[in-house]
Amino acid sequence: MTRGNEARPFTGFPGGKTRTVPLPEAFFTELLPRIDHPGELRVTLVCFYHMARRSGPLRYARRSELEADPALTAALPAHEIREGLNRAVARGTLLHVRIEEDGRTDDLYFLNTPRGRLAYEAIRRGERPASLELGESAVLVADRPNLFALYEQNIGPLTPLIAQELEEAARTYPAEWIEEALRIAVSRNVRRWSYVRRILERWATEGRETGGLDEAYWRRAAETWKKRRR
Repeated sequence: MTRGNEARPFTGFPGGKTRTVPLPEAFFTELLPRIDHPGELRVTLVCFYHMARRSGPLRYARRSELEADPALTAALPAHEIREGLNRAVARGTLLHVRIEEDGRTDDLYFLNTPRGRLAYEAIRRGERPASLELGESAVLVADRPNLFALYEQNIGPLTPLIAQELEEAARTYPAEWIEEALRIAVSRNVRRWSYVRRILERWATEGRETGGLDEAYWRRAAETWKKRRR
């Protein structure tokens, strides 16, 4: 199935003076070979486009603008745009903060550059970067890492099946449970989602403060899980 104008042939770039969108060399040499999801690639490129069009020393892309972008919405539905953004954050391409402004909530995305990292860390400390041009009423919150990011940072590459299981887990268990279960899996060197899921299931049935944290049980389980494939 095609969306929008995918079936229409491209007529070529216009001549004369045209606006260009700069891309860092590392995008082609390091990032592009790693992106295996077409939605993530499209969203990442459109983020570069929106950032290039914005003025100011610290540039960003808004989720609301991306979801209204005609070229992007012709290619992807809204939920796939959000998935692409989540994947780009999980990969480390983008840094995500939430913004509350005039009674509305939106998301801002910075590039993971030295300037973007400084701004992100300042927001996490409760500060407002002077170089970020926003209205006076804007309140910024650096969210905790999303589950896609935590999984890729601690377990391994994200697959569509694992992404679906993470979304289901997020609907079933508190976020702090999932984060702690991931840390436990890493500390025991069992980097498998099946092991993390088993921790969550046992906490749900036996309680997190009782048998759910039985060290002897989990040491034995860890040895068993190390011999299995995910």
